[in-house]
This record gives sequence, C-alpha cells and structure tokens, in this order.
Amino acid sequence: MRRGTARSGDLILGRHAVLEVLQAGRRRVSRVLVGENVHETEVVGRILSLADQRGVKVERVGHDQLQGEDGKSHGVAAEAEPYPYVGLADISLAAEARGEAPLILFLDELQDPQNLGTLLRTAEAAGVHGVVLPYRRAAGITPAVVRASAGASEHLLIAAENLAGAIQRVRDDGVLAVGLDCAPGARPLEQIDLAAPLALVVGSEGSGLRRLVRERCDVLAGLPLRGRVGSLNAAVAGSIALYLTWARRHAGASTIDAPWES
Repeated sequence: MRRGTARSGDLILGRHAVLEVLQAGRRRVSRVLVGENVHETEVVGRILSLADQRGVKVERVGHDQLQGEDGKSHGVAAEAEPYPYVGLADISLAAEARGEAPLILFLDELQDPQNLGTLLRTAEAAGVHGVVLPYRRAAGITPAVVRASAGASEHLLIAAENLAGAIQRVRDDGVLAVGLDCAPGARPLEQIDLAAPLALVVGSEGSGLRRLVRERCDVLAGLPLRGRVGSLNAAVAGSIALYLTWARRHAGASTIDAPWES
C-alpha cells in the first residue's frame, strides 16, 4: 500500500527543501513562491534558476502565503505533487543496480516529524538503498518531514508497507534483520556483520519495537551506553547505527572521497 494518494498536493517550505525537490525532479512542482522581501542569496538563486529550467512558475507573494502546518514562514515555498512512494521491490532493485549488499532502514511507527526527518537525512548521507515505513499509525513524508530532512527525502526510495510482513519478505531474500533495542539480552551492534545484506529496524520514540516487528527480526542489537542516561533518542540511535554500518562497509577501502577536498 502506498501513501499520498488522497492528498491533492503538498506545500513544501524552506529553501533547502524546495531546492532538493527541484533538483531531484521526482515530483511535478506547479509553483515556487518567494516572499516579497526575500533577497536572492546563492540558494534562492539556484532555486530560481532550476525553476526556470523546468518551466515552473515563480511568484512573489506576501507573508501569509508562506505558512505551513507549523505556522512558520521560511521565505520560500513550492507547491508540489504528493510524495512518490515506491514498492519494496524497487528498493531491492536499487541495491542490485549499484552492485551493493542491500542496506534498508525500517522505521516502526515514528511519530515525530523532526525525528523522522533527521533519520532520513542520515540515511541518504550514509548510502541507504531505501526506507520502509508503516502504512498507518506513523508519520509519513509530509512537508514538515521534507523540511526536517533538508530535502534528503526527495533523493530516497521510501515504501509504505505492513512492516512485519515487509521484514519477513526481505529476510526471505537473504537479508539479515537487526532490530535496535536496549533491552537486556540485546547483542552489541559491533558484534553484528554489518557488511552483510542488512535491514536495520528502529522503533518508535516511546515504546520501541512492536511485538510482531520484534519477532520478525533475526537478532536484537544495541549501542553501548557508558553514561547515566539509560537510552538514546530514536533518531540519534538510528543515525549512529547507520554510520557504524557505513564505517564497517568501507573499512577495507584504501581511500575515502573527502568532499572538502574536491
């Protein structure tokens, strides 16, 4: 089941979010709205240039037309089609096309758009092949999530599925399902073969992994905690786990591209 079929469109807020929507080109943008008093910075200039290249109408508008669900004005907005969800098979095909062991992020009922956006931004940066969300009772890819991810969501393949069933399907294809969990008995994450075909499963902010989702995981693993706090925020824990996975997969590389040297 795919999300986004009931809405007529999204109002994307924020300069970086709008820029990435235009750069990714995965959904049609009908209008770009720019505040009357917004100056043409480098980012705004790139937005205007991309809009012109894609034949998107640009309008100068008042403050009241640059409001989203959270009531904040960001100076730049775009009216776009709903987010284009994909199927689970599309994610597996993306890993195959890149000649890499699959790395799929499963998110179990995260409710907070900021947490979801943070994880999506990390997932895109860490080379995740795709993300799977529950098709109900969780935050979808709303405009607030797009903004929280700084537009990274536009470059990701994201599916909306029955999560327990989707985990079982990737396990049937030889993918190791690792549930992040801080409960007693969870193995240290560094003991897991993170270079193998991997599904990393992150639970919700309050209750963690649901029972059926937990039962579908091959193994439960946690991050070592040496301080007085007994757990980490879901977005923080998931981000650390993603970069541990990235580091493990690139441990044998003789050189790593450094963007600041390009």
